[in-house]
Amino acid sequence: MTGGNALPTGSETNATAVEQRFQLVTIKLPVVATFAALVLGLAAGVSLSEVNLPAWVTEIVSVIGTLWLRALQMTIIPLVASLLVLGLTQMIEAASAGQAAQRFILLVLGVAITGGLFTALAFPLLLEAFQIPKDAAFFIADGAQVSGEVPGPLEFLKSLVAPNIIAAAAETAMLPLTIFFALFAIALSRLPRHQSESLLGFFHALANAMLLIIGWVLWLAPIGVAALAFGVGMRAGSGAFAALAHYIVIVSAMGGFIFLLAYGLAWALGGIAPWRFAGAILPAQAVAVSTQSSLASLPAMLDSAARLKLRPSTAEFVLPLAVAIFRATSVAMNLAVALYVAEIAGATVSMPLMLIGIGVAVIISVGSVSLPGSISFVVSIGPIAIAMGVPVEPLALLVAVEMIPDIMRTLGNVTMNLAVTSAVDRSQD
Repeated sequence: MTGGNALPTGSETNATAVEQRFQLVTIKLPVVATFAALVLGLAAGVSLSEVNLPAWVTEIVSVIGTLWLRALQMTIIPLVASLLVLGLTQMIEAASAGQAAQRFILLVLGVAITGGLFTALAFPLLLEAFQIPKDAAFFIADGAQVSGEVPGPLEFLKSLVAPNIIAAAAETAMLPLTIFFALFAIALSRLPRHQSESLLGFFHALANAMLLIIGWVLWLAPIGVAALAFGVGMRAGSGAFAALAHYIVIVSAMGGFIFLLAYGLAWALGGIAPWRFAGAILPAQAVAVSTQSSLASLPAMLDSAARLKLRPSTAEFVLPLAVAIFRATSVAMNLAVALYVAEIAGATVSMPLMLIGIGVAVIISVGSVSLPGSISFVVSIGPIAIAMGVPVEPLALLVAVEMIPDIMRTLGNVTMNLAVTSAVDRSQD
């Protein structure tokens, strides 16, 4: 691979090769049916909330929802582990492409950390200004575990390393698990090629197997979500709809920050005036909104890069790499979801816990490569919530409305991809 500042041509693009090497199974999910099931389940629960239903009816509905939720949870640890290894290995391999790739990686980490810090500081203020509807508390199932405990400094340092990784997985201790698999990925990159390829093949197969299982579980999402929504509607009444609308707007606002940050980054580091940047990338943004897919927006992004007069060699290298491993809005919006759930659960998330959440979110964002929105929602936010001691039960309902915030996610991702590309291109001068 070319070193220094040189960039490979489109046919030699390392990003494309890496993306093909770690291509995961494609899963089509019943997104519209799941959203409809959420609405119908809530409506049925609200309409029957004043009716004395037989106890066995509500118990059966509760069991159906609980089984589906547990089936969703059981795949989180093995899927996160395999995707972390594949994603971090992919990033390490990409960084070896030369200085341009290294600048790209630094920008990716900078954007991710900035988004996390902004959410940690601004999101509580936003919730204070626009308070969560009181009925949102009913999204927390009875018996949900709320921890939110902050260990002392010495206890925290000891918790970073698990003496038994199997026990850590059984206890869903996400922070030591994340650190372990991050170190494992780095170690893989130092092994002889035939050994690393054998282990990567195992994790690739494990990821695909878990994706198939979670795909089957999510195909049953209309049933599981309807059952869970029915219980929420019974407890919360019509206020549940207002709570969901509040959630969509408030979480999407964090993606809006990344969206605006992209214009500032293109101006400050790419030397492109905001009005010129906005005009050139508008076609790519239109594709992003209509498809909700960064990958589907790649041809339009390449066209927008040409409109911005970026070097073809830069665009053909950075943009496929960005699509493969970069989710600009991931850390900000995923942390916001976890903090939103913490708020409705009544859990106080201190700044040390937020910093833990940011760290896990940054690493996990690398592992959410090439996943459908519904899957990446569960895989990315579950570990963050667990690491901060926040219950994960509400995620099973919130995934049903993810199709709406996902528009902001994709729009922010595509806009930031082009902004980062402009910054890398200018750095070549």
